[in-house]
Amino acid sequence: MFDKLYKQPHAIARHQNGPLAEERRRYLVYCAEQQMSLETLEHIARKILIIARTLRLVERPGELITRTEIVSAAHRWVKERGRKVQNVCRECRRFIGHAVRWLSFLGRLQTPVAVRQPYADLVAQFIDYMIQERGLSQRTVAYNSQQVQAFLTEIDKANLQLRTLTGSQVNELLANKIRNRGYVRVTVKRIATAIRTFLRFAEQHKWCKPGLSDAIRTPRVYAHEGLPLGLSWDDVNRLIAATEGDESVEIRDRAILLLLAVYGLRSGEVTTLKLDDFNWEDELLTVSHGKNKRPRTYPLCHPVGEAVLRYLRVRPRSDRREIFITVLAPFRSLHGATVGGMVSRRLHALGLTLPHYGAHVLRHACARHLLAQGFSLKEIGDHLGHQSPQATRIYAKIDLAALRIVGEFELGGLL
Repeated sequence: MFDKLYKQPHAIARHQNGPLAEERRRYLVYCAEQQMSLETLEHIARKILIIARTLRLVERPGELITRTEIVSAAHRWVKERGRKVQNVCRECRRFIGHAVRWLSFLGRLQTPVAVRQPYADLVAQFIDYMIQERGLSQRTVAYNSQQVQAFLTEIDKANLQLRTLTGSQVNELLANKIRNRGYVRVTVKRIATAIRTFLRFAEQHKWCKPGLSDAIRTPRVYAHEGLPLGLSWDDVNRLIAATEGDESVEIRDRAILLLLAVYGLRSGEVTTLKLDDFNWEDELLTVSHGKNKRPRTYPLCHPVGEAVLRYLRVRPRSDRREIFITVLAPFRSLHGATVGGMVSRRLHALGLTLPHYGAHVLRHACARHLLAQGFSLKEIGDHLGHQSPQATRIYAKIDLAALRIVGEFELGGLL
């Protein structure tokens, strides 16, 4: 393996004669099977040789290595290099990352002892209830369970018991969390709702006092009090125009941005698009994994189709069925947060000042554009995949041009 990465005899000999040569060779073969480039493999080979020497692994056969020791070794190695290191934090992260992955592959990484969370059994039952009986989405279940577990942990830290908890104690715990984090009203409402739902479930199972859930005080949040303002359609065109390069990342991002803007898709819907969701013969696009779990079919417009086809020509060869995958091996499907981060970086690069910079601003921009083109709220709701017309009604508040015409209407002698 080493002779494929290096041409110079002394470089090949250094790696072949170095510590744990066979273990390093097996790991490099594994990485090559993940379709990593030769440049990446050469970088990994250098790092794991340094790691083997720094951690003195030959002198400790079979011994498990802790993460704490890896971190200490990383800082020690960086310190020994002195001025040769331009970015200390970055080099430490790389050392730790390579060490953790290699030692995990070898089975020599000491796994930390899992700390059992307080009331973990109750949270597990609540999760099962949300999935089996409520049919909530995976994201909602994850958020609610996270908030409930944090709430129960705070109860345990305060030396309180769930079965004897009072309403005033619940509100005090929530108030402390809100003060420390500086949450806005909508976030406070969401957290309180998750905890209230759990307490109602707990009351049914007699884990707490009856009526405890009704004692939670939440801020009033008015329907449609927020306006989805921000990105104009001209700004959307500027954003997409900024991805006209020939690099694979630019080509991939352009296809993603067009799907977000033209169809108003959510970031999670884009990342779960599969190769089979594009019917090229009939020019149709099917979104099979929407928020309400109902497939939606769209006519595939030519600019979007051309952008996706162009991406597929440069897409790394992979067995994954998801359309959009990482540029570098090991190839994985993109996460919704990755798409949101990409949109945010590109919006900041345009110098725009917006209330929010995530992928959802393109969904709002799509709805506003359709409204300006004269589409009805029903048509916009169907396009966005809204299950209820209430979700689309908010866009009636932002047709400012139409409101201005109404405001300037001449009433003649009526007044």
